[in-house]
Amino acid sequence: MIYYLAQWLSKLDVPGMGMFQYISFRSGMAVIASLLISLLIGKRLIRYLQRKQIGEEVRNLGLEGQLQKKGTPTMGGVIILLSIIVPVLLFANIKNIYIIVMLVSTLWLGLVGFIDDYIKVFKKHKEGLSGKLKILGQVSLGLFVGLTMYLSPDIVVREKIQPQKSQIQSEISIDGAASKPTLTPNQKTTKTTIPFFKDNEFDYEFLIPIKGPWAQKLAWIVFVIVVIFVVTAVSNGANLTDGLDGLATGVSAIMGTTLGVFAYLSGNVIYAEYLNIMYIPDSGELVIFMAAFIGAAIGFLWYNSYPAQVFMGDTGSLAIGGIIAVFAILIRKELLIPILCGVFFVETLSVMIQVSYFKHTKRRYGVGRRVFLMAPLHHHYQKKGFPEAKIVTRFWIVTLLLAIFTVVTLKIR
Repeated sequence: MIYYLAQWLSKLDVPGMGMFQYISFRSGMAVIASLLISLLIGKRLIRYLQRKQIGEEVRNLGLEGQLQKKGTPTMGGVIILLSIIVPVLLFANIKNIYIIVMLVSTLWLGLVGFIDDYIKVFKKHKEGLSGKLKILGQVSLGLFVGLTMYLSPDIVVREKIQPQKSQIQSEISIDGAASKPTLTPNQKTTKTTIPFFKDNEFDYEFLIPIKGPWAQKLAWIVFVIVVIFVVTAVSNGANLTDGLDGLATGVSAIMGTTLGVFAYLSGNVIYAEYLNIMYIPDSGELVIFMAAFIGAAIGFLWYNSYPAQVFMGDTGSLAIGGIIAVFAILIRKELLIPILCGVFFVETLSVMIQVSYFKHTKRRYGVGRRVFLMAPLHHHYQKKGFPEAKIVTRFWIVTLLLAIFTVVTLKIR
């Protein structure tokens, strides 16, 4: 809203209003606003949750310090959601298709998580929302995102940018506001970024065995299926990772920062050409959304760091996983997720290995056996005697290393 007000005031020659045209300035404002909102409403919301006795139900799993968390307020993901949505509405161009998709995705999975938490807390049903309904919510969001990318005329890419020498030597605007090089026409394409290859673009059409006019349409079907899988996998991965104080919040902030860098580069015509990556028109606006996300995550960490005063619950964990997944898909970086979201991937994999091996050994030997002391993986280290704060910090460090390596893949081909 402030973005549009500033545009109007700029036409009236009000000093300083021109700054709002720059993505960098609005991103900075979004970070500040999201931090302030999370800090201001966080304390009040925690007190409200305590008064209403909306606390975490903790099962005795034999973990050190676990029972001390009993009664800690949950559903704190509401703080994250508000701290993202309000700054985005204030400082972003809400008519931008990418912003619209991200807002819908945030609210969509936030609502699914909220319903799950509501059933657990108020209905006293420990299992919460059934697994099938959670998956349905995730799949439906993936279907929405995939179909929107296929049907919307505003979601396009431009390739083979050929700037003139004089344009490269001209002053570079950090927000892509400078005169732009000659570009190829807008393309509706199923191409995405793939790491470690010289021509770092992979087209899902390559997976289609037939050629001809139907190949592109079939490629979009494959693309939508991939989108559904990515959204479901990453949101579940974030949900599984949310088991220690500050763990999911911290790693998500690092992942979000990395994706924000990618969005900034992909939305800037000159940087996209320099790095030889796809230029995605209008995607630079996503930087503002991610700035709000980072601010919200850091602000929530103020209350969620060890020992946590509030838990995000599924309201937050499903939403942040969905945000990371959809954001990566929109900027065509979904194939980098196994690297960037390595912690989510390993946490999910540990659960899959544990469950599969337990069932297999129970059928074969009559007694189920385990690979890990407990799954997800962070509980395995708890069982081994590592302090909770040390596990969280080391997972943050691993995520930071993975984030750096993900950015470096832009030049490793």
